[in-house]
Amino acid sequence: MSLDHFLRSKPLYYDKIDLSRMPRAYNLVKKYLNPGRIIHLVGTNGKGSTGRILAELLRSSGFEVGHYSSPHILEFNERIWIDGHDISDSGLERAHEKLYGLLPEEVSDSLSYFEYTTLLALVAFEGLDFVVFEAGLGGEFDATSVAERELSVITPIGLDHQAFLGDTIEEIASTKLRCMARCTVVAPQPEEKIYSIADSIAAQRGSRLVFVKDFDAQRIKKIGEVCKKRGWPKFLAQNAATAIAAAEEILGKRIDPEALEGVVLRGRFEKVAPNVILDVGHNLLAAEAVAGALEGEKPVLVYNALEDKDAEGILKTLAPHVSGLELIDIENARVMDKKAVIAAAERAGLSVGRFDGVRKDRNYLVFGSFAVAEAFLKRENEA
Repeated sequence: MSLDHFLRSKPLYYDKIDLSRMPRAYNLVKKYLNPGRIIHLVGTNGKGSTGRILAELLRSSGFEVGHYSSPHILEFNERIWIDGHDISDSGLERAHEKLYGLLPEEVSDSLSYFEYTTLLALVAFEGLDFVVFEAGLGGEFDATSVAERELSVITPIGLDHQAFLGDTIEEIASTKLRCMARCTVVAPQPEEKIYSIADSIAAQRGSRLVFVKDFDAQRIKKIGEVCKKRGWPKFLAQNAATAIAAAEEILGKRIDPEALEGVVLRGRFEKVAPNVILDVGHNLLAAEAVAGALEGEKPVLVYNALEDKDAEGILKTLAPHVSGLELIDIENARVMDKKAVIAAAERAGLSVGRFDGVRKDRNYLVFGSFAVAEAFLKRENEA
């Protein structure tokens, strides 16, 4: 059975997750895996950009590197990046054939879409020097946490996926931080209490913490200057500093910020056209970062949301920085009811229209989720 057919048989979302299923499957195959030294990324925001920057920095230092991220925008292959390229279709099929042969059929069939994909990535990364391994929505119980990691990287933590992770920052931060490795790099955090939670868990686990907020001011300035030349806003410069801190810890050497020049980021405040910025952010913390990065003429917001998101909070955050909202149709089983999105926009003081394509005389911000990015890019590519 082809990988595409096999994955289509699996639901993308679960109301409840069997936390014992992935460890059992991993224990069956781990002796056959050799993916290289694993760097585990956990957090609410910035995992994708921090991970790709880190992977590129390691690659520019002469190492063979893999980067596992999720979800994808247009093609599943985007999730498994090896030495500068998304994995090929044939590479995916080889990895699937090997993994499916290693696991008992009933185990393969029982795994979720994300769980099977996580193991698939470990197979595909055979023989690499380093793997940048991005968690899904959790930390302590995330499918990616089964693999032995040498370094953990904690990106900014905020409220998201409360149904699985808890209703408070304390609960969410704790479940994410409890997966920390012997050494853990902690990005600048939106709330001070996260640092004390990290200190407490590190003391229990005997882990060493590296706080990016303690970076030398001159180095932060230099990183910011390089990022500004790239057209990256402040939040991406912060993610770049976190990636540099992680690269320095794993390599044991100083990283020149000029190495950032070769990094390509997809869907992260990306200028996909002269008048269009696309960002795959989808929660309040991401909205705050994007709002702080918008300058000049207020763009039209192209938006939609999944039903578990705080659409009203997100739109109230973005409202002072955009000129109105155009609702884009997305194909997703968890899409928020259109009337609920419109009501949230109106409460945020935004005019609402339907997205019918990009006009050359207007600026646009495409924001809301990977599903929004996918719908927008497909529409514009077909136009």
